[in-house]
Amino acid sequence: MTLTPADHSLRSRSAGDPETRTVLVLNSGSSSLKYQLVDPASGEALAAGIVERIGETTGTVKHEAKGEKLVRDLPVPDHGEALRIVIGLFDEVGPSLAEAGIAAVGHRVVHGGEVFSTPTLIDDDVVAGVRDLIPLAPLHNPANVTGIEVARELLDVPHVAVFDTAFFTTLPQAASTYALDRKVAGEHGVRRYGFHGTSHQFVSSAVTAHSAVAEKLAAEGRGPETLRQVVLHLGNGASASAVLGDRPVDTSMGLTPLEGLVMGTRSGDLDAGIVFHLMRGGMSGEEVDTLLNKRSGILGLSGVGDMRELQKLVATGDADGRLALDVYLHRLRKYVGAYAAVLGGIDVLTFTAGVGENDHRIRSGVVHGLEFLGLTIDPAANEARSDDARVISARPGAGKPLVMVVPTNEELAIARQAVALVEA
Repeated sequence: MTLTPADHSLRSRSAGDPETRTVLVLNSGSSSLKYQLVDPASGEALAAGIVERIGETTGTVKHEAKGEKLVRDLPVPDHGEALRIVIGLFDEVGPSLAEAGIAAVGHRVVHGGEVFSTPTLIDDDVVAGVRDLIPLAPLHNPANVTGIEVARELLDVPHVAVFDTAFFTTLPQAASTYALDRKVAGEHGVRRYGFHGTSHQFVSSAVTAHSAVAEKLAAEGRGPETLRQVVLHLGNGASASAVLGDRPVDTSMGLTPLEGLVMGTRSGDLDAGIVFHLMRGGMSGEEVDTLLNKRSGILGLSGVGDMRELQKLVATGDADGRLALDVYLHRLRKYVGAYAAVLGGIDVLTFTAGVGENDHRIRSGVVHGLEFLGLTIDPAANEARSDDARVISARPGAGKPLVMVVPTNEELAIARQAVALVEA
């Protein structure tokens, strides 16, 4: 069954409409479609789910709403069918999209290049612009374009693109510029773009607004524009940022999401000469690309790509697992120290995303050895489970940096940026 806007009467409500206004947030991957229906005002996710293994013989759909979880295996030949299935699940399980007051569909787009630096109302020219940036993000932007095109066809409301690179478009030139021939870099768009920007912006803003940080700044007679933050977004993909006030001044990911920290399957920083060494040894460019993006990082070192599985390996005394964890932590500590130097000191070190929010051993492992920066951990606070933003430092006080855990919420950030643009 084809589900069209007419079937669902999805129409943008006026900005003055008193009823609830929601945003459907879509994150289209090469073989998946993640989604959330978000109330930007309350921050509540009214429904969420994922369609996986798009294009394979059998796909999997998971939908959660009103405390009810549905999992279903069925053929999902393409993204168009994936979105039709999702719309059908909203009818079947709820909440009804026709009654949800959808103000916009917000699309996560990985790479905006130097073209897109703010949330952007999508039209045909914007779709063409995202498509033109595919050479900079060949693994991500094609799926983003497909998701946008399908959603625009099926859902007749404003569509807004929110770019993962946008927060970092204002990096200082000294941080964004690679030491390459200027003409070559210009012709090929080579610079540090940074990624996970939506998360870094959301989390760094939440840190600045936190009562403990406000008290610290007040006690030291300083304003929020002086706050020196290092944010560690640690998931399967991982990145670090240095933020002064509300401005990013450096970040670990570069032209692509490959550079920087050790990740689940990505190598992070390495000598570029390794690429040529491997190619001279007989590997093709495609094989090297696959190696660095999909067979390296924690997976390449230990045989497992998930941090939970790695911790289990380490607990058994596995030497490869131990080395993988040591390399992971070493790289993290190196970046924290480097960014403290870039910022001229550090006021807050913040952990976020799946690993950063949930693995107390990683947090303590990072801070161990950084005591010379004044960073400390309270073991009880660190090991306590909570979904709230919180301080986990030992002996907090004036002049001492804080260590914090702040849950990220990229979907909420996208929803709020989307509805703000539509209403403006």
